[in-house]
Amino acid sequence: MPAAEVSAEAIAARLSALGLTTRVEEHDRDTSIEAEVPESLSAESWREALEVVAEADRFGLLATSLNSRTLWAAVRKAVPTTGDVDGPSDQR
Repeated sequence: MPAAEVSAEAIAARLSALGLTTRVEEHDRDTSIEAEVPESLSAESWREALEVVAEADRFGLLATSLNSRTLWAAVRKAVPTTGDVDGPSDQR
């Protein structure tokens, strides 16, 4: 299993242990983790959740006017070591 996937699964497992429902999705460049955050989440659990997602390459919180809150994190997949890394625009 690739390192990004292992890291993303570990983040999802730790968020689940806090009682959050998580979703893990594979994308071309990263693996993302999302967790719905209930209003009843304690301050201590919030701190733990933030410590968990801080281990990812990027993280944030999406909040809507309908009181929906989604904590998200993304773990970058490894960059290819050979081949066309930058794409055709970099070729001359």
